[in-house]
Amino acid sequence: MAGYEYVSPEQLAGFDKYKYSAVDTNPLSLYIMHPFWNTVVKVFPTWLAPNLITFSGFLLVVFNFLFMAYFDPDFYASAPGHKHVPDWVWIVVGILNFIAYTLDGVDGKQARRTNSSTPLGELFDHGLDSWSCVYFVVTVYSIFGRGSSGVSVFVLYLLLWVVLFSFILSHWEKYNTGILFLPWGYDISQVTISFVYIVTAIVGVEAWYEPFLFNFLYRDLFTTMIIVLYVIMFLVLLDFFFSRSYKNNTLKHNSVYEVLVPFFSPCLLFVLSTAWILRSPSDILERHPRVFYFMVGTAFANSTCQLIVCQMSSTRCPTLNWLLLPLFLVVMVINLGVASYIENILLFTLTTAFTLAHIHYGVRVVKQLSRMEEKNIGL
Repeated sequence: MAGYEYVSPEQLAGFDKYKYSAVDTNPLSLYIMHPFWNTVVKVFPTWLAPNLITFSGFLLVVFNFLFMAYFDPDFYASAPGHKHVPDWVWIVVGILNFIAYTLDGVDGKQARRTNSSTPLGELFDHGLDSWSCVYFVVTVYSIFGRGSSGVSVFVLYLLLWVVLFSFILSHWEKYNTGILFLPWGYDISQVTISFVYIVTAIVGVEAWYEPFLFNFLYRDLFTTMIIVLYVIMFLVLLDFFFSRSYKNNTLKHNSVYEVLVPFFSPCLLFVLSTAWILRSPSDILERHPRVFYFMVGTAFANSTCQLIVCQMSSTRCPTLNWLLLPLFLVVMVINLGVASYIENILLFTLTTAFTLAHIHYGVRVVKQLSRMEEKNIGL
């Protein structure tokens, strides 16, 4: 297993022919962030590898997730009557979140600046972005948390899926059309959330208890903002997909089945994880929300990375991800009824297995593509 080759010879050949194609129409990105990133990238020395910039930004996102988990392990820290997260923590998290977002914006510019753009760099960037979704959403949850003034863990679970499906939607669109439509929601949410972290440090979490307008609470604004941003992105993508690709007959896949194949694994993951929550004898999501979110986000990231590999190599996406098999078996066991401590063991074991499997997948794919690029350079 240590030397398993995840990328097939057909996919490696497809990577050799790959050409990057993307569309960015977001005014925030075009007129504010890109000029800012063009300035920032000049600070970096030309010897600094773009992939190192990418990985550094990802590590900051992971650090924020772990940092907030220390101060708010069960998402009650922002609730009335509980010990709140220190103000300086919000400042640190806000600054690091914006730095991570900036690094994600300048890595590609550094690659073009140093003439080192490669398919591996794009795959590495988007692959880590797919895993960052869960870290980002769960860290943001601590602003409101759960309790009387917050959002329930199940509502946050559904919001996480809104973000996850929105992320994969862009890559599904590229899988079918060859063009990556960069989502508006990402830039807007990153800038907004970085700002909200800083504001929380200044006004305190108590400020979010008050109604925003009439009886409309800030937690409701938070929920609505996520849903509206990503629904708009979904509608824009569908319009682009149908108006430009379907009508112009430029789709890569002709049958509806082949077009929808990339959604099979994420949808099955949603069904299985939701079934676990609803059938859990010990209310597993209430007991271990952070771990459950992480388990779902990691399994999702693995399926998305497989889609990105197929999308970039112009090969068929696998119908199902094998990681879903142990999850299916666990859900079957849960339905039979188990003790609380057994369910806890199953959750932590599955989460560990998913994490190790996903890291192994990433490391092996990077090594395979690195060898391919070295071979091409040698030629």
